[in-house]
Amino acid sequence: METTRLSSKGQIIIPKAIRQACKWSVGQEFLVEQAEQGILLRPQVPFPQTCLDDVAGCLQYKGRAKTLEDMNNAMRRGVLERGRDCG
Repeated sequence: METTRLSSKGQIIIPKAIRQACKWSVGQEFLVEQAEQGILLRPQVPFPQTCLDDVAGCLQYKGRAKTLEDMNNAMRRGVLERGRDCG
């Protein structure tokens, strides 16, 4: 665990090792929430949340149809890969 300090401008430096592990770069925006034990910083998602009906028309997939098993395996891989990142 590392320690940081609040500046006179209200700024806090997030340790470099954490920024690199989470792949945060200059300009990253965060949602700031008051929590029971302090504050919670969550990286701001760069795009608004959408549903499948909003984006399905742009998929234009060509190839054999994916099975339910194919889709489940792809989602499982995605979850495992995302678990290695902070965000």
